[in-house]
Amino acid sequence: MAHRLQIRLLTWDVKDTLLKLRHPLGEEYATKARAHGLEVEPSALEQGFRQAYRVQSHSFPNYGLSHGLTSRQWWLDVVLQTFHLAGVQDAQAVAPIAEQLYEDFSRPCTWQVLDGAEDTLRECRTRGLRLAVISNFDRRLEGILGALGLREHFEFVLTSEAAGWPKPDPRIFQEALRLAHTEPVVTAHVGDNYLCDYQGPRAVGMHSFLVVDPQALDPVVRDSVPKEHILPSLAHLLPALDCLEGSTPGL
Repeated sequence: MAHRLQIRLLTWDVKDTLLKLRHPLGEEYATKARAHGLEVEPSALEQGFRQAYRVQSHSFPNYGLSHGLTSRQWWLDVVLQTFHLAGVQDAQAVAPIAEQLYEDFSRPCTWQVLDGAEDTLRECRTRGLRLAVISNFDRRLEGILGALGLREHFEFVLTSEAAGWPKPDPRIFQEALRLAHTEPVVTAHVGDNYLCDYQGPRAVGMHSFLVVDPQALDPVVRDSVPKEHILPSLAHLLPALDCLEGSTPGL
């Protein structure tokens, strides 16, 4: 007789899975710029940030740790380049804005707990599940989670900065399994990114779920992911776990 699968550990992505920015990033940047006497369009800053973040992540992956950067310097450089791309050429004027933004993004008032997140975490713990975080965030994450009242739900918070590898690198998932002293077959990961949070954990033998509006997914991606692995909201997680645990391991 086949043994019934029982998930023992749930690992979590954080940004856009449990937390989101309280205000759109472009507005946040524009507000801080205005306080320093600079008027910049939020849309230009939003567009500039996306480009700056993409280039910085490619040139100096995982906060540039292997290049001798700190995550703080990495982010300050992203902000400086964001404003440059938005048309602000005076780096000296932007420097104090960058410092302010780095500090502000460390504070809970910049972040908002997503609907259903706290209830879902509490229900998971009531069920006896162990919980942990695997996030491509920097060292500020632990403090943010603590200030928002979520840290207490997790046995540990593993960031890509601390691990030395970002998702979807298999080593960050393997490190989480090592910290938890558990096997991948009884572990599931929950997140919103197909590559980082769905494919990444599966590459090391874990289960995974995507918390995302199915209609927002690329059709090719949507067709490649079983419907029972796509969660339109966090309220769908525990029923999805019931479905997974009702299946036969290895099938």
